[in-house]
Amino acid sequence: MNATVPTEPLLDIPPIDEYSEPPEPLSKRLLKPQTLVSFGLAIAIVAFLVYRMDINLGAVWTNIKAADVKLFALAVVVYYLTFIARTLRWRYMLGQAGINEANGYNVPGNWELFQILMLSWFANCIVPAKLGDGYRCYLLKQDCGAPGSTSLGTILAERLVDLSVLFVTMTITGFVAFHGNLPAKVEHTVYIGGGLMGVAVLMIVGLFFAREHIVKMIPDRFTRQFHDFHDAVFACLGRPTVAVLISLSIWMADGFRMWLVARALGADLGIELTLFVALMAALLTTIPFTPAGLGVVEAAVVVVLKLVDVDADMAGSIAVLDRVIGYWSLILVGLILYAIRMRRDLRPVVRG
Repeated sequence: MNATVPTEPLLDIPPIDEYSEPPEPLSKRLLKPQTLVSFGLAIAIVAFLVYRMDINLGAVWTNIKAADVKLFALAVVVYYLTFIARTLRWRYMLGQAGINEANGYNVPGNWELFQILMLSWFANCIVPAKLGDGYRCYLLKQDCGAPGSTSLGTILAERLVDLSVLFVTMTITGFVAFHGNLPAKVEHTVYIGGGLMGVAVLMIVGLFFAREHIVKMIPDRFTRQFHDFHDAVFACLGRPTVAVLISLSIWMADGFRMWLVARALGADLGIELTLFVALMAALLTTIPFTPAGLGVVEAAVVVVLKLVDVDADMAGSIAVLDRVIGYWSLILVGLILYAIRMRRDLRPVVRG
């Protein structure tokens, strides 16, 4: 017997069908001024980087053409294995928040959840401000009726766990990689991470202790959504062990991926350094100035690698090839999945 989504309201408030309307098509968002400006900013950063660091684009291309294809392919596999881990973690966190079959939700299978996750990352790669997270909520609601506010709560909890593990691991590996003497430019990244952590802690503390005050401030029609969101966040953060362990494995895999990229290009870098650089790059993708940190990440990778005497051309080659995996391949895979999803959603319903 098919499970049905429960319709009994948790509070005596008319429910709001949030995330039920389809989001604005990504093609339209691409043409919005803020999106065009963000891509323009990314191009300007890359152009300035090439000029300031005196990077020879011909040499970068020569390095990339000579890269070890097998090691590069392994790096790609390692990267996409992290999305399997992210999918399993999200399913677990959805269950913590009550979005599971026991509560009447036909949560999609792992392959379908994987596709939803990939589509949200694809959206984050082409539009700024992490709008893919809202798209993820919409797709899950479309597939199983899960309340968007609850889904968003699990995503916020996921982000907080990732940020916490990332910051702690990045700081430790930074001290190891630079033998306890962090260069000023590296310290700036640690300060950014510390600032983000501080904001996150203040936000969670405020959300926990000011719940009733917030309820009084918001319109009545949003009260149920706020409670769903609040309960989901703290249901996930109340038992974070599994999520933390999965997050740690994901970040370790990211460092291994960059090490493989460096080795494929013939650069002999220590695993602790590539782990630090990979985590620093992941941290910078959270800054919503450009889609998925485009331009900002590449610049930071080159600057840090230069600090350990990696040749500018080789540093640029590592940055480009690593972003081929972590950015451009996401766009390619995302376009394919987006086309499949649109075709499925547009398919006419045959009624018996």
